Amino acid sequence: MPTATLPNSSTQIPAPFDLPKTFEEYDESRRKSFMRVHDFKKAGGRLVGTLCTYAPAEVIEAAGAACVGLCGTSDEPIGAAETVLPKNLCPLIKSTYGFALTDKCPYTYFSDLIVGETTCDGKKKMYELLGDIRPTYVLHLPNGQLRDHEKQGWYEEVVALKQRLEELFGVTITDDDLRQAVHNRNVYRQALLDLFELQRADPCPMTSVEFMTTLQSGTFAMDVVTQAEKIEQLVATRRQEAAEGKAAVRAGAKRIVLSGCPAGGLINKVGKTIDDNGGVIVCLDNCMGERTNSMMVDEDAPDILRAISDRYLQINCSVMTPNPGRVENTLAMVEKYHADGVVDAVLQACHTFNLESVNMGRTLEDRGIPYMKLETDYSAGDQGQVSTRLSAFIEMI
Repeated sequence: MPTATLPNSSTQIPAPFDLPKTFEEYDESRRKSFMRVHDFKKAGGRLVGTLCTYAPAEVIEAAGAACVGLCGTSDEPIGAAETVLPKNLCPLIKSTYGFALTDKCPYTYFSDLIVGETTCDGKKKMYELLGDIRPTYVLHLPNGQLRDHEKQGWYEEVVALKQRLEELFGVTITDDDLRQAVHNRNVYRQALLDLFELQRADPCPMTSVEFMTTLQSGTFAMDVVTQAEKIEQLVATRRQEAAEGKAAVRAGAKRIVLSGCPAGGLINKVGKTIDDNGGVIVCLDNCMGERTNSMMVDEDAPDILRAISDRYLQINCSVMTPNPGRVENTLAMVEKYHADGVVDAVLQACHTFNLESVNMGRTLEDRGIPYMKLETDYSAGDQGQVSTRLSAFIEMI
């Protein structure tokens, strides 16, 4: 295994144990979230926050840390973020930074380390500023997946992350630790695939909102094994209800594959609007969706760290060039889930997804698959326009 040169975290601020000064101003739900993470930290828990599915969760969890997502799916803190960041920036980036700046996200606030990645120019420069608030370590992601030096370079980045975590937590991450973490993550991913499988039924057992909310909540779980059990319990309940003829969605609802950017901040704006207009999201074909969760790691691979590295580099995000796997997978999901159409959700100022939508639209339309590109943000300013467009699209198909 190569010895990597370790980039320094941009700051060495220790993770706080005290609640933020503004804690009493928060609503009950946020206070409960802060107390849950506070108690986890007081009990000796280690917390590493991530923003992207390229961050190798197994390496983090093999270090004995919980791997959680950062808050970044609301327009609430964007005004604060725009006092530092430019306004014409992706809402996910601004939201993430705003939550850190205002101490309103427990996962950011209590993180021992934030692991970022150079997926886009906006993120990688935001991480430099985020490093002034919380310790931040940035993985350098290659621009492609096909060349040998790209695979080797990414592997060395994963090695360097392992070394950084060992240094930070004073541990040695063994192959056995990695294999156990791989097993746990594979179990969790299988639970998510079982959840996706439910939506193949007609009528669907879950509304778009329940489906998307369940997927989103898992990113904040500090125990991946427990979260997998919760999802399997939900799956069993919905299967039983289906056997009894109960369903949350009417038969014949228009079946939508939601592709594009991460959709955690669009649950109500897009998911609920689709529900309210006679449709249902049957599959998320994005970085939280089936195509990413179907990528398992071989627990018995001779070089387990390289197997982890290879798995993450296969994620077909629009930041990769070329990126034919994403379109191919969307076509496969349309067939598998008997979808009536595809909505491609593009967050404003996300240039890679915006440009890739050209090829996505052409490919789907050439095959007679109804397609709509929906460019939006987290604000309510365009809710009326979004509702009108989605309603018309569902009626058309």
